[in-house]
Amino acid sequence: MKQPFPFSAIVGQDEMKQAMILTAIEPALSGVLVFGDRGTGKSTAVRALAALLPPIRQVEGCPVNSARAAECPDWAEVGSTRLVKRPTPVVDLPLGVTEDRVTGALDIERALTRGEKAFQPGLLARANRGYLYIDEVNLLEDHIVDLLLDVAQSGENVVEREGLSIRHPARFVLVGSGNPEEGELRPQLLDRFGLSVEVTSPTDVDQRIEVLRRRDAYEHDNDAFMKTWRPRDGTLRKRIEAARTALPSVATPEQGLRDCAELCVALGADGLRGELTLLRAARALAAFDGQDEVGRSHLRAVAPSALRHRLRRDPLDEAGSTARVARTLGDVFGPYQTAAE
Repeated sequence: MKQPFPFSAIVGQDEMKQAMILTAIEPALSGVLVFGDRGTGKSTAVRALAALLPPIRQVEGCPVNSARAAECPDWAEVGSTRLVKRPTPVVDLPLGVTEDRVTGALDIERALTRGEKAFQPGLLARANRGYLYIDEVNLLEDHIVDLLLDVAQSGENVVEREGLSIRHPARFVLVGSGNPEEGELRPQLLDRFGLSVEVTSPTDVDQRIEVLRRRDAYEHDNDAFMKTWRPRDGTLRKRIEAARTALPSVATPEQGLRDCAELCVALGADGLRGELTLLRAARALAAFDGQDEVGRSHLRAVAPSALRHRLRRDPLDEAGSTARVARTLGDVFGPYQTAAE
């Protein structure tokens, strides 16, 4: 089976790659929404992320990927307490999926063959401690959206039907992709994505040629291509692991907190989730850069992805949300400086 396209080999799309790396460092960012034209590497990046992420340690055979035997739910009937390493789960949630498939339901086979009432875990169980990926997320059915909102809020999946009463942890990073021409996302779900990025087809001819060159090499000389790029993914994985370790010790000066609040007030962002996301993303980026303190350069780098999808529409302002964030950054922080801020 051919391995996923290497994350490091993706040409351009720097903001998308940065957002995905930040969620790997700080899962509390909740998720990434990637909107853009077809054929811009959205799905490729998600598949590549799965191969890039550091592995997790879980109890062998636990259907919810528990890190300790005591955390495995009783219904799982896991006999082993041995911990094993496995790739970070990245689970696809397809359009048209049924609620039973998402949450889990009665195991019909066991009920018919053994007369036992047992629980068959769903996609939410498999995605615990990992990523849940939804392509064309803006086309997702409303009742599935409502279900995901409930679980994202509580971090727990609750199934109460068919004589079953089941609870299990369901904490995951949500990654959604879609084409804005096919419909907008419901505001309640949009707000659950910590970061939002916009991807477009490259207009630079040399960049497009490089995309073709790498994709052709991946498809027709896969062994040599992977031999070139796999070590680079390995280096990036080590940086992510180092950033995870360093993250708790990254300091946020008082000025950094004030900058977050002033920027969000100036933009008119709804609620306080924007400030919290901006701060978390900036701290993750500082850790990734090997810095021990959040600076304005980090806030500048993550502000568009943390805030563009949280702005109220202004009928008197024809500028897009990205342009509004960039303009407000200049007003609040002053002109961009190349030196460390």
